[in-house]
Amino acid sequence: MWDISLVVTATVTRLADEVKALRKQEFDEFLSWLADYELMHADRWDTELEHDSRAGGRLDAMLKRVRSDIAAGRTKPLDEVINNA
Repeated sequence: MWDISLVVTATVTRLADEVKALRKQEFDEFLSWLADYELMHADRWDTELEHDSRAGGRLDAMLKRVRSDIAAGRTKPLDEVINNA
């Protein structure tokens, strides 16, 4: 189960409390709305990831290190790592 104590904002805590207090029909309606909302905004994460992956983006330093590790032979193919697990 999701631990609300990990959430920092009072707004999210209040919303979580309100969701917990919903009757079954209201909860089902909320879940339906939430699923529709997520579907309408599904590309937002992809857009953020694309932006962060560009030169100067938040992932730029990590991607440079990964490329350097690959070029220097400090990596293994994923299937090799999985098969040895």
